[in-house]
Parts: sequence; structure tokens; C-alpha cells
Amino acid sequence: MNSTDNDGELIRKFETLARSDVALVGGKNASLGEMIGALKSKGIPVPPGFATTSQLYWQYVGYNDIHARLSDIISEWQSNTATLAETGAAIRRLFLRGSWPPEAATKIKREYLELARAEGNMELAVAVRSSATAEDLPDASFAGQQESYLNVYGADAVLDTCRQCYASLFTDRAISYRQSKGFDHMSVALSIGVQRMVRSSTGGSGVMFSIDTETGFDKVVLINAAWGLGESVVQGTVDPDEYQVFKPLLDNHSLTPTLEKKCGGKATKAERAMFVLEDAEILQLSRWACIIEKHYDCPMDIEWAKDGVTGDLYIVQARPETVRSRDDAAVLKTYTVKEKGRVLVTGGSVGDAAVSGHLCLIESAENMDSFVKGSILVTTATDPDWVPLMESAAAIITDHGGRTSHAAIVSRELGLPAIVGTGNATQVLHTDQVVTVSCAEGDVGFVYDGTSKIGTETVDLARLSKIKTQIMLNLANPAAAYKWWRLPVDGIGLVRMEFVVSNAIRVHPMALELPGSPLLTLR
Repeated sequence: MNSTDNDGELIRKFETLARSDVALVGGKNASLGEMIGALKSKGIPVPPGFATTSQLYWQYVGYNDIHARLSDIISEWQSNTATLAETGAAIRRLFLRGSWPPEAATKIKREYLELARAEGNMELAVAVRSSATAEDLPDASFAGQQESYLNVYGADAVLDTCRQCYASLFTDRAISYRQSKGFDHMSVALSIGVQRMVRSSTGGSGVMFSIDTETGFDKVVLINAAWGLGESVVQGTVDPDEYQVFKPLLDNHSLTPTLEKKCGGKATKAERAMFVLEDAEILQLSRWACIIEKHYDCPMDIEWAKDGVTGDLYIVQARPETVRSRDDAAVLKTYTVKEKGRVLVTGGSVGDAAVSGHLCLIESAENMDSFVKGSILVTTATDPDWVPLMESAAAIITDHGGRTSHAAIVSRELGLPAIVGTGNATQVLHTDQVVTVSCAEGDVGFVYDGTSKIGTETVDLARLSKIKTQIMLNLANPAAAYKWWRLPVDGIGLVRMEFVVSNAIRVHPMALELPGSPLLTLR
């Protein structure tokens, strides 16, 4: 058990934190403090707030005599005398029934009221987010194992919500995750971030990566955006807009280097015809992503929000990207699918692999026990509760979600092919059906009927001989440039315009010459 002697470190304002404070406030809060302290002068806006420290957590544990009972309960589970569900419920009760040490309660209330006073609203809405001391580290990428709460009003409500955050350190999924990663349940602590809410419920929000999430191509920013709170994008319950921006041209403000814009599924007909972000906002977020990436010196996974009242954009989280940035750049493995059956559904492709197998349709987390290990999971969307099941799947197919959704992020971490945002997979596909899942054909994933022939080829790029002759690529589909970017070539030698028209523009060239041509609205 950690020491709680230094009571002066119970609460820290974000602006006093830095990356070096991970052990004290967890990766999430340390990163917020780092950005406020180091990047505010570079124009990165982060909403203000404060963090409770790991020392306050240990003080709460000691004040309520939780540690000894916690150790006994964990030991019972590890010796198979109690189920995971029984273990988690018993530990959470210990925290939820606990009382706040008087000094800790006073300090949390005081910090909230100071924040509210500074913002001119004594009933200020805040986000209360968990930040485990082992969360968001390079070898621990499953952020989201603990709970976070939005739109919390009032000092007493903040105290109650902080207690719920402590209890969430022992959700079933968090216990299972730590066990699989080898973290000691008795040494992990929880910091809590209390941050002014961005009024994104009437605006928009989303996630962006400073690299392409499927190929690791480091010259683009990928942005997902949806109306309302960002939880819908992260959880994959909506099909978000997707924007791709070419980083090398961002410094030239006379250009609009947006490579692609896809309008996602929306709640109303009017919203479905609109993008969440304007062009200028897309470019602004992309520039911020580049600034943050340069500061951290690694690819980043960033959450943003747009205030629906003022229209202002904010960065609300940033963490290192933990999958593609660790890929072996010297090895190129490609998959090919031959003898394809009928296309059953399509969606966003996650990964670049392909697999054949039996489907297992699971409509809700309550039915996870019926999943057959090694099957291809079909469901509407996933959240952290699904991780143990996903670890035993051969591939994943969802109705909803984009390339930054929970299903997509976890599938990449596990090295599984996944097809997200199909729209109707749970209606079209059925349990025990034999299909082939192909993520080897670009940014669109295909589910084919039956078993297809799947070939693989692995090339060790480091072993290729260096030659004096320039080697150039011929491309038919512009999206393929991402897939082949690691090849030791000197560039693109030929791109056939008719293939660009058929693959990307998808309008007959003669139609483009007519008055009112769609070409006039393309950017």
C-alpha cells in the first residue's frame, strides 16, 4: 500500500501538472496538465480543472479500512472460490459505502467552488473522469476501463461522483484487464479529473489521430466527428463523419489539404446532409494535432469538443497512440482474397487481414456467455465490457461505429480484422453462417458469403537490396497509397485518371461537363 504522508498533494490544479506526474495523477490528468502548461502558448485550448491525486485515493482507502478486505476478496477470486462478478460487486460496495476523510471532502469542494467562481457560474457543469495510475501508458492502451461522468453540477454531486469513480476501479472489466496485463490490483490507484464541461451536447465532438489508424501512414490526420457528446464516437454507437487531412501542406494557409470528407449517419434528415465541422475547423484541429504530436514526439490519440453556444473548439484529452506506432516498420505482410463469394455487407475496414469462419451473433452484453470461442463476432457495437469476449474472437463486425470507435481500437490492439459501421450486419447475418471477412481491400471492408481462398505474403523490407535505379509505383486507387507507404520506393510514377474518377469521384466524366456539375462542389 502506498504512503499517504504527504497530505499537501491531495489536490492539484491542471496547470501545475506535467507528464512527470503520471504516478500521482495518472496519464490522462498528467497529459491535460502538460498541454495547459506547455502548449497554451501555442494556441492549444484545454478547459480548466483540477485532479485528485493517488495519495487522496490511498487516504480514502485507509480512512475506510478497505485495504485488508480488498486483499481478501481479490485472493478469493484468484483462488477460484468467487466469480469475477461477485468479486467486483463486493469491492465496489466497499468504496460506495465509504465516507470521505473530512480534509479531503473540504479540499474537493473548495477546488470545485473556486473553479465555478472563476467561470462565473456557481453551479458549473463539470466532467468527472477517472485516471488510473497505470492507464494510458505505452504498454497499457485500453483506456476506458474506469467510469467517467459528464454534466455533474454542484459540490456535493462532485463528491458523490468521485466516490463512484473510485468504485469503478474495480468494475469487472477493469479487474479482468489488470489481471491480463499483469498489474497488481493492490498497487494500482485512481486519480480523478474534474474539468469544466464543454457544451458539446449542442455542438459536436469526436476523436482524431495524428496518423492513419489502419496503415500507420504518418502524413495524415484522421478526424472523426459527431453531433453531441463524444461518448457516442468512442463507444461506436453512431457512424461519425470522417475527415483526412494531409499534414505536410497544413503550414500553407492558402491551401485546404483535406484529402477526404465522409458524411456519417445522423439523427435527422437535415443533419445527415451536413458535416459536423466546417473546413476551417477541420484544418484547425489538424494543426493542433500536429503541434501536440511534435511536443510529445510520438503519434497521438486526441479527443476534442466543440461548444454549441460559442462555437469554440477545445482539446479535452490526449494520449500516445499505442498500436500502429509500434508496428514493425521493416516487415510488410499483405493478404489477398480469391474465389470471393457474394457480398453480404460492407463497412469501414479495420486492419488489413482476412479470415474465414462461422459467425456468432450476440445482440447484447447479457448474452456474451453464448459466444463460441474462435467465431466471428457480429453485434451492434462494443464497449469495454466486451473485451474478454473480443479476445476470443476471430474477427469483429458491427452495425455502428467508425475507425476511432471502441470496437475498432480494441480490434487493432488485438490484431483482429474488423468491419465497423455496416449499418445492417445484425439483420443480414446470422449465427453459424460461414463467411469471409476481408479488410485487405482498402478502407472498405467486405463480408463475403462462404469460405474464400486467403493468401498471405510477408516481405522483410530491411533485407531488400539497395539499387541505383529509381523505383516508382503505379496506382489505380488513391487510397492504396496509404497501404504501400512503407515500401522502399521513390514515389508514384503513374496514376491513371480514369481510375481516380471511377474509384474516388464516381461521376461519369461527361456528366462533369454539364451545367451544375457536381465537380463544382468538390474540394
